[in-house]
Amino acid sequence: MMTLQRIRRVLGILLALSLMTTTQAHARTLHFAADSESPQPLTIYGVLDPPQVRPLLADFHSRHPDIDIKYHNLETLTLHARVLQERNAPRADVLMSPAMPWQYELANEGLSAPLESSAAAAWPSWARWRQELFGFTFEPIVMVYRRDLAQRLPPPASHADLLNLLQQHADTLDRRVVTYDPRRSGAGYTYAIEDARISARYWDLVEALGESHSALETTTGAMLEGLSEGRYWIGYNLIGSYVQDYVAAHPELVMVVPQDYALVLQRLVMVSRNAPHPATAQRFVDYLLSAPAQRLLASRTTLGAVHPDIEGDGTAADLRNRLGDAIRPVQIGPGLLATMDTLKRQTLLEQWQQAFDNRPTHADGPLADPSPLPDASTE
Repeated sequence: MMTLQRIRRVLGILLALSLMTTTQAHARTLHFAADSESPQPLTIYGVLDPPQVRPLLADFHSRHPDIDIKYHNLETLTLHARVLQERNAPRADVLMSPAMPWQYELANEGLSAPLESSAAAAWPSWARWRQELFGFTFEPIVMVYRRDLAQRLPPPASHADLLNLLQQHADTLDRRVVTYDPRRSGAGYTYAIEDARISARYWDLVEALGESHSALETTTGAMLEGLSEGRYWIGYNLIGSYVQDYVAAHPELVMVVPQDYALVLQRLVMVSRNAPHPATAQRFVDYLLSAPAQRLLASRTTLGAVHPDIEGDGTAADLRNRLGDAIRPVQIGPGLLATMDTLKRQTLLEQWQQAFDNRPTHADGPLADPSPLPDASTE
């Protein structure tokens, strides 16, 4: 029989866990209450951390104070699964995610609604599919290294440099490199597919990563934390928009946009088919494609603006001017569905497994079985 003291202790633990869960839930949800007696609701499922999305939501709300905004920050595969689960009775009005194949799959299955507006019609053809799916950011995939690495080795400026470092200094870099685990990360899998398509030496790089016992993580945040703490010296294939903010506050780290080629992802946004509040959904997506929103993206976030009339730092035009043909945006189109093919995914993941077969178990566990990707963050 439990004593009163033990009961109190258990209740205290349960209360603490409840408060922790509640705090985490609030941290992943933003609410902008309507300043109106007749509010118009807007529910957004997104994969964009609150510090990055808050300026956009606040600006939109200032322009439309009658709209009551609820933003739910989800992990990419969680968002995808939830949308499929709710397909017959959608709860979200707008969906936005950087997991481009998964977003395209939803749109291709008829879960998006067309946006009939002048902004949608004028949006660059390379950044949209029909008038239903729109890329509204321009985010390079980058490398990061510790500044003190230069005291030991020449820092990498390209994929070729990284491969040479791993091949020539395998002992020095043993367990000091980190990248995405394509088995547990939708983003990591997407980048692996694109790298393999672009680079003839990609599998040489994967083999070198395996031989150097590189660490595998599921988020850019986890990689940055390990780099800052000194557990890793080099990070490969991180999301540049998050890296830029982090590196600004951590001078021990340096961001590198690879000179040979740089993958670029776009966060894809769409209006849900049968959205509960289609009018507010269309107003929000139309806003994201507007010049004011795109200027805000360029000036107050690190997400990168797409709008062709927006120039200067923080824009797609600026990145193209600086890197030219090295820029390789992930294309929005049927090719994204090919990356979802079960056989293709299994083949790629099996090749990764072979490269890492002799790798000791990482703190996060060994590589997962090459079955369909589990529910994990891709950020």
